[in-house]
Amino acid sequence: MTRPTSIPQHIWDTLSTEAQAVIAGVIGQLEQQIADLEERLNQNSTNSSKPPSSDPPSVKRRPPAAPSGKRRGGQPGHRCHTRTLVPPEQVHEAVDCKPSHCRRCGHGLAGEDPQPLRHQVAEIPPVQPVVTEYRLHRLHCPQCSTSTCGTLPSGVPTGAFGPRLHAVLSLLAGSYRLGQRPLQQIARDLFGLSLALGMIAKLRRQTAVVLERPVAELREHVQQAEVVHIDETSWRQDKAKAWLWVALTPLVTVFTIAATRCGGVARQILGEVARRIIVSDRFSSYGWIELRQFCWAHLRRDFQAMIDRGGEAAAVGRRLLEHSNKLFHWWHRVRDGTMARSTLKGYTDPLRWAVRQDLQRGAECSCAKTAATCRGLLEGERHLWTFLRVAGVDPTNNAAERALRQAVIWRKLSGGTESGSGSPFVERMLSVVATCRQQGRNALEYLIACHEAHLLGHPAPSLLPTETAGSVAA
Repeated sequence: MTRPTSIPQHIWDTLSTEAQAVIAGVIGQLEQQIADLEERLNQNSTNSSKPPSSDPPSVKRRPPAAPSGKRRGGQPGHRCHTRTLVPPEQVHEAVDCKPSHCRRCGHGLAGEDPQPLRHQVAEIPPVQPVVTEYRLHRLHCPQCSTSTCGTLPSGVPTGAFGPRLHAVLSLLAGSYRLGQRPLQQIARDLFGLSLALGMIAKLRRQTAVVLERPVAELREHVQQAEVVHIDETSWRQDKAKAWLWVALTPLVTVFTIAATRCGGVARQILGEVARRIIVSDRFSSYGWIELRQFCWAHLRRDFQAMIDRGGEAAAVGRRLLEHSNKLFHWWHRVRDGTMARSTLKGYTDPLRWAVRQDLQRGAECSCAKTAATCRGLLEGERHLWTFLRVAGVDPTNNAAERALRQAVIWRKLSGGTESGSGSPFVERMLSVVATCRQQGRNALEYLIACHEAHLLGHPAPSLLPTETAGSVAA
């Protein structure tokens, strides 16, 4: 029986074999618990899924690049970027500035320059809401004395705000993450409007109703897409912990707030995934998916965690991290168009063999966590290299993480949603804004069109491309 170093030898010798076994087992468990707690205490954004904003001051950032010795600003030969001038037909007013005399001799000048220099100044006029008053007359019938009241014309809202103003307020809340009180203040400062907090909440609920159908189409599109990125982050709903999920395709982004982080939510979002590829991290909620691509950005943090554990695990982590450095170097060349995908596949054949060998060494490592990680990667080894076999698949899930960043900022500013009735607005506004950004569409104009269609009793315009929208409708 090996004596724990914390017990003196003369005391250890006085114990029976059974007592030595019990004490050694207890001390071993305590030492393992201490090691686990120290590892959790040392977790940061480089060796776990924690965001960089949660890092303590002790975490050293990547050192800044050494000065190049060049002057600040654009370098010789760089592409010049200037603001595009507004077309002449869109100019509100044109003012001709002609010289009256020669700047050298003072002689009078006349005529016109066929190609004058164009200098444009943009200005925003004072914003004043255009208020239209509808007077509903109530008239009495001379025959039967029944009173009849006039009705609002078609397309006129029954509330106090028109579709454009409603869309602007929704966008300020849903895209620029203004809370109710800041939104109340900005409506007063910019538009001269007095809004009650209850009215702002009501406008959000109305927008959620207007966007229900187009976001439902986005959800159907996600369930039919060939490649889907998925991720999740924590949320607060009704003062309880919830989860905000995101599913992303090249054309569509959909957010969902759910009470749990379980695989059932992932199944509901993704639908039937047979013969479809899902890009995700290695979280257990995605374990039921057959065709996956593990996120190599997450794997790099796992490798760094191995290095931070020290000992035998550090050697395994350093080798795996070096392999990932080579992989990303080649992948960036493919992404930039300086390397063909077929060439990448040839380069990675020996790399795949080296990764397998190091994972097998790690699976036999004395560090239990490192061994478990390596065994899990060996079991899902085919999910490491899906991006090599299928075009259109990325080796990372960075697209989903970037989409979640806006939602995380919203959560930090607002603390989440007070109740389940506020969550649909968050889900649908985040989905609409992110999808419009992907497609290069103007989110405000789209929201205006949705509110106008709702007032006329028409379905909201679709956010899907024409051919896709037709297949979903069918």
